[in-house]
Amino acid sequence: MKSNITEILEEYESLRLRNENLQRQRIEEVYTRLPVIRDIDSKISSIGFEIASSIFKLSKEGIDAEEFISNKRKEIESLKQEKAVILTENGFAHDYMDINYKCSKCKDTGYVDAKKCNCFKQKLINLYYKQSNLTNVLQRENFTTFKMDYYSTVKSETYGVSPRDNIMEISARCVDFCETFDNNNTNLLFTGSTGLGKTFLCNCIAMEVLKKGKSVVYNTSSTLIDNIRNIKYSDTDKSKLDYTLNCDLLIIDDLGTENITQSSQSEIFNIINERILRRKKTIISTNLSLDELQVKYHQRIVSRIFGNFDIFEFFGQDIRIIINSHKVKKR
Repeated sequence: MKSNITEILEEYESLRLRNENLQRQRIEEVYTRLPVIRDIDSKISSIGFEIASSIFKLSKEGIDAEEFISNKRKEIESLKQEKAVILTENGFAHDYMDINYKCSKCKDTGYVDAKKCNCFKQKLINLYYKQSNLTNVLQRENFTTFKMDYYSTVKSETYGVSPRDNIMEISARCVDFCETFDNNNTNLLFTGSTGLGKTFLCNCIAMEVLKKGKSVVYNTSSTLIDNIRNIKYSDTDKSKLDYTLNCDLLIIDDLGTENITQSSQSEIFNIINERILRRKKTIISTNLSLDELQVKYHQRIVSRIFGNFDIFEFFGQDIRIIINSHKVKKR
């Protein structure tokens, strides 16, 4: 699998070649209709060569090279003005023969002064969106669409706070996780029953992290295990596994819904452990309680999670049920 940087640079090269080809076609079109333009371009080229070839000779002979160059440049500018007038008088834009860059700042190279152009950064973000498996869902599920009205304000006797206060605290911590992404080494575990917004908040975080130009991979635990096995035993391109282990943020959703076997637990442990060692951030969401996690998973997995993840417990009423009941009432 090509690196993202290589893929984008190849895209730039392809774009430049296509635009250069289109420019040549426009130039030939103008030369065919207006031969005088070809003559003007030939004169401009000749003067440019004259400047380049005469500088050393003039300096050696003690002649003022600066004045010579200045006069020649005035000749070139006069010819360019004449060319622009002829083009516009014949229905062409004055810059019709110029190359059309998609990005005028970097001239479709991706770099300005050896630094990535904004267009390069945007291409990288777009590519990460595509690779994250979240392109469509993030348009619906992000911090701007996250609603806390579905969470009750009644205090829970078990937790000592209301579901609303709890989700507000969790949401604030998620926002902080995104804002300090480059400066923290935090992993997150979301636990709680279905329909409480765990996956939604995972998507909210993914959106913000992607906007920072970071790489995000999202998979359910079952899909992740299947993918890892396919890469190991079927796919000859092992770099895909490296991407899973090295992406800036890996989201493992619905841990516990996979077929839990000795083999699957080994894969889960290896992924979590490797990412901890590489200081890569991971978010895990599960419908299992903390007690259930300890029963279903090997101690070494539980130990890695409890020791390296900030744990957030979601509680309250299933939001899907609330939304569906509202829909029924409206009918």
